[in-house]
Amino acid sequence: MDIGTVALRGVVGPLFVGHGTQKLFGWFGGHGLEGTGGFFEQLGLRPGKRHAAAAGAAEALGGALLTVGAATPLAATMVSGTMVTAIRKVHAPNGPWVTENGWEYNAALIGALAALVEHGPGSPSVDARLFPSWKGTRWAIAMLAAAAAGSFLVDVLPEPAPEDTASAGEPDVTAAAAEEARFAKDQALRATS
Repeated sequence: MDIGTVALRGVVGPLFVGHGTQKLFGWFGGHGLEGTGGFFEQLGLRPGKRHAAAAGAAEALGGALLTVGAATPLAATMVSGTMVTAIRKVHAPNGPWVTENGWEYNAALIGALAALVEHGPGSPSVDARLFPSWKGTRWAIAMLAAAAAGSFLVDVLPEPAPEDTASAGEPDVTAAAAEEARFAKDQALRATS
């Protein structure tokens, strides 16, 4: 058993599952898609809910893959990409120290993940069993480059054009309102059955 890499995966992976599900579902004291999406809008990541969903999914899935040591370079890229974006959009202007809302924590995670990719997830892990060659310096460099590129891509993707349903003669119903109406209808049907 590789104690160091298994310990790193066993801490960082589950914490990122939690970090992602805070964004996606509001679990563990998170704000869910609505709250996180609103914050992302303030950061210039529009539409906020789409970016919140993408970041939450990357963190939750990346964390789960890290935990079991599966597709480690991809998992580390997903998590590191969100950390690069956090540095760029939130922490960079504050300097390095976390006591000033700086980027030291995010950078430490990126460094740890680069080391994990370079040395491999250790044993026991899915990669050690099925993909033992998915590690090394080239993989680590590729992970860092892909994480940075992915983070910068969020700034160049076009915002979707707002749909003008009212001018098309259709009712202006949000997806949430439609889902709520469907839920109420289902509940009424169950009550009469």
